[in-house]
Amino acid sequence: MNEFHISQLINPEFYINLEIAGHHIGIYVVLFIVFAETGLFAGFFLPGDSLLFLAGIYSSALMAELFTIESDFTNVALLSTLVAVAGILGNLFGYWFGSKSGNYLYNKKDNFIFKKKYLYESKVFFERHGGRAIIFARFLPIVRTFAPIIAGIVHMDFKKFMLYNIISSFLWATTLIFAGHYLQKFLLESYDVNLKDYIEYIILFLVAVTTLPVILKLVKSKKTDETAE
Repeated sequence: MNEFHISQLINPEFYINLEIAGHHIGIYVVLFIVFAETGLFAGFFLPGDSLLFLAGIYSSALMAELFTIESDFTNVALLSTLVAVAGILGNLFGYWFGSKSGNYLYNKKDNFIFKKKYLYESKVFFERHGGRAIIFARFLPIVRTFAPIIAGIVHMDFKKFMLYNIISSFLWATTLIFAGHYLQKFLLESYDVNLKDYIEYIILFLVAVTTLPVILKLVKSKKTDETAE
């Protein structure tokens, strides 16, 4: 058994292949991570997009932990559905948490980290882009963790929130899981290229692609603030 290193906590392959007492529990860990990353404050550091892409590559092994399905498409579709449901529940918990803590935050005094104006700006943002905000946030690391919480804080209409919560979760899960699975299948059958041999590069690529919009947004916001001053 290989020794554990803390760096493995940000490696999605570690979670997918995790086993306890000789039993693989990857599918359960994947579902919990999706729930935590989309609804818990502490989940923002967990791998999301890369985890789902790799889950698509390992879909057969993951689903075999629950039951055996001969149909390849059904395997991937069921995995995507389970992940989507976990994401829906995660966002729902985040919304609930935000709605319960909203009054406290509105009455909280400004400090170096917390600025009450962000709550009011978020309220305007969700009123203007509510549905699209939930959908776009699902594909952005860190942002997807806090988006449902902020939606709850600013009391975004619950029915509207749930509609886009469901749409965004299924869109996110199916896009990444199907992409991982069928890209692996295509490359393996057509060019004898096994993506499992390039996991490290895939993770680095996905992290770079998904975090770039967040970095650009932060840089743009900083420039805007400096101009306003």
